[in-house]
Amino acid sequence: MIDYERYTERLGEHIVTNPGRVVALFLVVTLVFSAGLGNISTDAGTSQFTEDSPAQEALDDVNREFTPAFETSSGSTQLIQRSSNVLSKSSMLDMLRLQQSILERTDLRATSASSVASTVAQTLDPSATTIDAQIAAMEAASQSEVRAAARQATSNPGVASLLSNDFNRESVTASATIGVVSHEVPGISSSAGTSGTSPLSDIQTEIQTMSTVAESDITVFGSGIISSELGNVIVDSLLLVVPAAVLLIFAFLVIAYRDPIDLLLGVISLGLAIIWTFGFMGLADIPFSQMLIAVPPLLLAVGIDFGIHAVNRYREERIKDVAPGPSMRITVRQLSVAFFIVTATTVIGFLSNLTSDLAPIRDFGLVAAVGILFTFLIFGVFLPAAKLYADQLRDEYNVPEFGSAPLGTEGGLLARVLSVGVVIGRRAPALFLLVVVLISVGAAAYGTGVDTTFSQEDFLPPEEQPAVLQQLPEPFKPGVYTVTRDLNYLEDTFESTQGDSVTIYVEGQLRDDSALEEIHRAGEDPPKSFVSSDRRAESTSIVTVIQNYAAQDPEFAALVDRNDADGNGVPDDNLDRIYDELLASPVSSQASSYISDDYRKTRIVYTVKGDATQDAIVNDGQEVADRLRMSSTATGSTVVFKAISDTIFMSAVTSLVIALSVTAVFLVLIYQLLEGKGSLGIVNVVPIVVTIALLAGSMRYLGIPLNALTATILSIAIGLGIDYSAHVVHRFSDEYNAGGDLFEALRLTVGGTGGALTGSMLTTTTGLGVLAIAITPVLGQFGIVTALSIFYSYLTALVVTPPTIVIWERLTQRGTDALTSVSS
Repeated sequence: MIDYERYTERLGEHIVTNPGRVVALFLVVTLVFSAGLGNISTDAGTSQFTEDSPAQEALDDVNREFTPAFETSSGSTQLIQRSSNVLSKSSMLDMLRLQQSILERTDLRATSASSVASTVAQTLDPSATTIDAQIAAMEAASQSEVRAAARQATSNPGVASLLSNDFNRESVTASATIGVVSHEVPGISSSAGTSGTSPLSDIQTEIQTMSTVAESDITVFGSGIISSELGNVIVDSLLLVVPAAVLLIFAFLVIAYRDPIDLLLGVISLGLAIIWTFGFMGLADIPFSQMLIAVPPLLLAVGIDFGIHAVNRYREERIKDVAPGPSMRITVRQLSVAFFIVTATTVIGFLSNLTSDLAPIRDFGLVAAVGILFTFLIFGVFLPAAKLYADQLRDEYNVPEFGSAPLGTEGGLLARVLSVGVVIGRRAPALFLLVVVLISVGAAAYGTGVDTTFSQEDFLPPEEQPAVLQQLPEPFKPGVYTVTRDLNYLEDTFESTQGDSVTIYVEGQLRDDSALEEIHRAGEDPPKSFVSSDRRAESTSIVTVIQNYAAQDPEFAALVDRNDADGNGVPDDNLDRIYDELLASPVSSQASSYISDDYRKTRIVYTVKGDATQDAIVNDGQEVADRLRMSSTATGSTVVFKAISDTIFMSAVTSLVIALSVTAVFLVLIYQLLEGKGSLGIVNVVPIVVTIALLAGSMRYLGIPLNALTATILSIAIGLGIDYSAHVVHRFSDEYNAGGDLFEALRLTVGGTGGALTGSMLTTTTGLGVLAIAITPVLGQFGIVTALSIFYSYLTALVVTPPTIVIWERLTQRGTDALTSVSS
């Protein structure tokens, strides 16, 4: 055993003899950390998760291979048009005129515009290659001529795919269509997902202001708008969550402290913990992401617990007429060990996330762990010193105390309610624990079916926000978000949502006579998730580039025809010359985006259905890749997201196993070193195992998946849950070692520590649960499951721990008696 009391007594002596100096030192350190607050940057969206991902690296390789050197970054804006009939002359003129306005604005950096309207205009007048000529052709045609041209143009499946699912070929009507404007904008990332703001954001916002037209409703959509909303949602979520959490926490702290000076000290301590943690982030150059929005509530959760325990334990001594100095020495001696155990196990839980392959989860684990260490120092040293210093000043200036009685005082209603675990331990501990084991096993088995997801929608606000949020005053009223609504509309209205695709990366000898036929055949009888027409997958590849250029150039068409043995439009011979001619033609840039210079690498891009699941898309993409004899890999943003989803699941499992194993070993060692009773560490772990089982089952029952943020909850549940059971076990050990009866020690434990735990639970579940009102779904889900983990930890600490201690005492006492009998 380690004589830890001499260290805790030294700490207590230093705090008691120099409270003012301790307070001053902490305030100076706060000034140092506050210097880092101005360096904090933000990072939003999904691209932060795809960094260092093998799937993303494969996609980056494809982009580098088929993107010409020194090419200006490109982006596109989708114009979603709705009207009673988007194929009417007036509606198509609306679309063309908006595209004309965009192309005329040099600041919008538009290079081209395409739509069903422009195709119909060129059907009316094949020479109308400019937007001005297309508008003139449309204006000059009669209604019947426009209708006939529209019927002819939409016979092309590619054109028809830009029309809504209600497109009627007979009546030539549709309620919606999509137009596309291409831009050349420097600084646009091609990575999967979006992050923060981009140059395209301002462009698409400006186009939205231009889109009000006479008869049609045209909505602007694109990656720039998604990027902008992902950035804005962080600010709006903080403006909602932080004030609400502060108000609710403040209300509960008023009840818990019941003294304005103690309340002020508690709030100041919480503020210092937040400043130190955020200052560390700025100094360490860690960007603030959506995941890190959860860190302040987590620090509040642990800080509130430590604060209430410190003040409550001090009050327990003061009501015995013990002087302030000795009372604080006892408080520090007893609680510093419990705080150390809680801090160490909580840090272990958070640091277990460093094993994740995802950088944001690693950053979350590191920042949370550092924040908990800061919280330990502030509430374990600063708050006791500040409390004692304040009481000394209070005595000096005769300031009265208010509500200084500790929570859960003997004989009170709360103490009687909290004693339920002790009653169970006295009457039927073994039977109760058997029931708990059965419930836990059932909940854990049920919880193994919890879903795992990762998608851009996780980070976007819901389509409809609660009406009450729109009634809030500025600046708390959230902004208007349209991305999710538009994404859902595209998915529901069009067979294929623009941008949903799977890329097959092919490596092999493309000069072989069978190479192009092999690529062509891969799209026959496509899987269900692929968009198809006439039993062929909708795709773009070097084959479609060849076919499209052959349709434009008769000389090239003759070359293809001479080398097409079976007459299907796909050349079978002399492929070297086919490629050479193609790369020397006006469509060389398009061709080079599908075939490498050495004719050994190519890509095929298949369009997939907007409502297809990630699993279906990835599996179907791999199925098509396997049809090719050449080396082929399925990739694309959807494949990347699926890989991240799988990584999230593995991260959750790995961090859980590591956190639980290391925590158990640590607790056994620390109780052996401090108390000579290592088996108390196992007692400490039992309620946590029950909590995790109940939490997993609850997540599946409530339909909350393991996503980028909730995947950390299992390891967090260990860290925060240990907080409750460690206080109970350590307080019991102190009371039991003092020579008390087993059940008397348990009664004193739940009556004293249980009262503080109740105040902490009510405050932290409310403070964390308020995340449920965050605009981002992933934050709301995290708030719910974290609040549940706190409640389950509290419940198991007070109900499961006492019977477990009774069984532990019987087993250890039986072993001691046996050893005594043998020795005698």
